[in-house]
Amino acid sequence: MTDEKLMKSLSKLGFPMFEPSEELNVNETLAEVVKSQDTRLWEGFPVLLANAADSYQFAPELVEQLLPGREDKDHFHRLLLLSSSLYSFYHLTFTWSSKLKKNLSSEDKSLVKKWRNCLAHNQALAWDDVKLDPERLKGLFELYFEQNVDKTRRRKEKYEEFSLAYALSQVFSPKQKELFKKKLEGLPLTKTEQEYYSRSVKKKVVALANSELHSLARKLLEQ
Repeated sequence: MTDEKLMKSLSKLGFPMFEPSEELNVNETLAEVVKSQDTRLWEGFPVLLANAADSYQFAPELVEQLLPGREDKDHFHRLLLLSSSLYSFYHLTFTWSSKLKKNLSSEDKSLVKKWRNCLAHNQALAWDDVKLDPERLKGLFELYFEQNVDKTRRRKEKYEEFSLAYALSQVFSPKQKELFKKKLEGLPLTKTEQEYYSRSVKKKVVALANSELHSLARKLLEQ
């Protein structure tokens, strides 16, 4: 994987450095991050991992297969433990992390607990000659979490917008829907539009506003 391709892949996993255009291989990208031994990227590893897990493509065994050296495999294992510590700190869990926990040795469990405590007290997380900044680890993850919440909110708003548009199309003709929106937004209507609104649209609006009719419709849908 070239440096340019790696940066583009990282963008898709939460590091907006470039706008990616090609298909992303999440396991290959994570393997390249591990092999880079770049602590700046390692501090963002929990973010990359969370996004990889969301894609349903992440498989720890596939990442490990792409790491030929014993040292890289060990770093990958430590980064998984690091990520578990951070997720535990924020009371989050993923399918892969739940499986990982079941197979952890007593030593690994102690290390996860120790690193979680380090995060709580802003102490460096370290192994061998590696030392990671707890505040940067938490800051990057909190930024990801905020962006994820915002993305979920926008998705919900878009769904509600589409849902409303569909519901309106089921009740009003295109012209009636146009007048409904103009009236709702307080826009002026021509004399012809006002007459048509009063004659056709308003009757439907009155019916839709009837709470008993709304309750009966709900009851029908629940049967």
